[in-house]
Parts: sequence; structure tokens; C-alpha cells
Amino acid sequence: MAAPSTEPTMANIRQPIIDLRQVSKHYDDGPPALDGVSLRIDPGEAVAILGPSGSGKSTLLNLIAGLDKPSAGTVTVGGLRVDLMAEAASARFRRTRIGVVFQFYNLLDDLTVADNVMLVAQLAGGNADATRTRAEQLLTQLGVAQYARSYPGRLSGGQRQRVAVARAMMNRPALLLADEPTGALDTGSGREVATLLAELNGQGQTIVLVTHDPALAQICAHRRIELIDGRVTTDTAAGVAP
Repeated sequence: MAAPSTEPTMANIRQPIIDLRQVSKHYDDGPPALDGVSLRIDPGEAVAILGPSGSGKSTLLNLIAGLDKPSAGTVTVGGLRVDLMAEAASARFRRTRIGVVFQFYNLLDDLTVADNVMLVAQLAGGNADATRTRAEQLLTQLGVAQYARSYPGRLSGGQRQRVAVARAMMNRPALLLADEPTGALDTGSGREVATLLAELNGQGQTIVLVTHDPALAQICAHRRIELIDGRVTTDTAAGVAP
């Protein structure tokens, strides 16, 4: 009897969730914000993008999220060519396929915490009862259920960022993007949010975060990519802090 083949097949080849190929981005006549970046990120990874101000970190995140278009190259996320999407399709992609956590929370002050979290599901046409149940579960999981009827302005920075993470997770995104998620927080709150992101990754959530803080990367990422002047200079595994 012939030995079973060990050659990979189309069924068992793992497809990347993010696939960038020779991506460049130019603004006006200045130097490129990104310069020929190729990058593959697989499902389940937690990746930190590091670099000084102006290195291209936020530009890279915006291209992955479909908030901007490359000047050259291709951006594929979850098998979809994000760089080719029209504005309406790009907005729908962000609502249904990815979650985004911002440095300054971007919560709506005139909505309660629960309404902030449910809003993204409502915009996506989610069932009302299922949406409320999902929001309650997330707020409980992230330790802020007691603030469901409060307004964001009454919460601490760390609590608001937990609400922002709940909102980003509302539609069960395949990919969670975080842009300097601890940048506006004190050290203690920042560590709590970093630990929360590590826990979500431990549950299988793919995370890509942009930060200038190596300590954040140490806590919640097992891979570190460093950008300098729009180019990838290092791409290494990072030890995860206990």
C-alpha cells in the first residue's frame, strides 16, 4: 500500500487573514508613507506594529481597514481585495468583518454605554433581541456591565476603552485592529487593556495593534513588526509577558 502523501493540498493550506503585497502610499510630493511593504498575517496571530512617529504605522492600519487606498500594491483582508472596494463596500466591510479600537475611544457622549456598543450591530441590521443579549454578554465579559446605562463621560479612561473594545467585538469580527489603544491611558489602565487584548487573542481573536510602546507589545503580541520610514525593518516573534 502506498504511503499517504505529505504534500499540502488546497484544503489544508492556511490562508492569511491579511496579505499585503508591495504596498506603497504617497501623499503629495513628500517621501512615501509606506514604501513597498509586503506582509502576511495568519488567523489567530497577535501582531504589534511598532515604530517612531511618522514611520507609517497608522497609514498601514488605515489601508488594512479600507480607510485609505494604496498608491501601489494590493491589500487583501479575509480573502477580499480591500484596495479595490468602493466607499460603500468598504464601509460595509468595516461593519461586518473587522473591529477597530481607537486611541481616544470614539464613543458617542449622548448615548449610553449599552447603546454605544449596540450601535454597530444596529447599523448592520442585526436582530434587536440578539443585539441586546450580545451587548450584555460583552459588557459582562469585559467587566463594565454595571455601567451599561451610564454615559461615557462618567467613566474613567480605562473603562471607556473597555467599552470601545466591546463595541469593536460586537459583530464578531474576524480581525480586531487597535490604534494606540493605551496611548490615552495611565500606566495601570493601560496594562489592564493590554492584558484584556492578550486574553482575547488567547480565545482565538486575531489582533493587529499599532503602538510606540514596546511594553504593550510585550504583553499582548507574540509577533513584532517594526517600521522605519515606511519600510519593514524587523519582523520577529516577541516573548509574551506572564
